Amino acid sequence: MVVLVFGNVVLRYGFNSGISISEEISRWLFVWLTFLGGLVALREKAHLGTEILVSHLGTNGKKVCLVIGYLLMLLVCWLLFRGALEQTKINFDNSAPSSGLSMAWFYSVGLVFGVSAALILLNDLFKVLTGRVSDAELIIIKETEDHA
Repeated sequence: MVVLVFGNVVLRYGFNSGISISEEISRWLFVWLTFLGGLVALREKAHLGTEILVSHLGTNGKKVCLVIGYLLMLLVCWLLFRGALEQTKINFDNSAPSSGLSMAWFYSVGLVFGVSAALILLNDLFKVLTGRVSDAELIIIKETEDHA
């Protein structure tokens, strides 16, 4: 992606020409990279979060908050999947201006993310509900900043 963008900049400013497909492909790759990075962060539990309230709760309170959080995230996955499915259907016959690829490929990242994130969340939710999670793992953020 970096090579495509940098090469296009050099060609535009140095030689007054460019590769028209490089903008489009780099934009598509950036969107896919962002969603796939979100999946990795979800799997590694690396998203930012606050634990001010949850850290003061007991084990059962932490479990309830975690289950509610997982259920809300599953709802968002469903909404994202449903919206991406509609956009993919709508844009299936539309083609991108430079590459000629179906725009469904662009919007299908929401389908991939929605299903993959839901599977990760369902697996984690199953672990919480069956008691396979330690008390330390009930707060699902990696690190926090200490307040001064």
